[in-house]
Amino acid sequence: KMQGVNLMQKVTADMTIAEVLRLDKGTVPIFLNNGLHCLGCPSATAESIEEACEVHGLDVNKLLRELNDYLENKKD
Repeated sequence: KMQGVNLMQKVTADMTIAEVLRLDKGTVPIFLNNGLHCLGCPSATAESIEEACEVHGLDVNKLLRELNDYLENKKD
């Protein structure tokens, strides 16, 4: 049973960049600051965050931590 609706959606390594951007456009600077500048390219909708980080030699755990921290601390 779900107790109410949980709005805290965790970003996971198997999500695509496009999915995260749909979740919250405020995540754009986090991707940019982590070296992922191709937010509009076809790979952003096809590759998982983990795959994108591997291709660019980036730390997927650092990126996920920053994205989730942002989403958790965001006040509407």
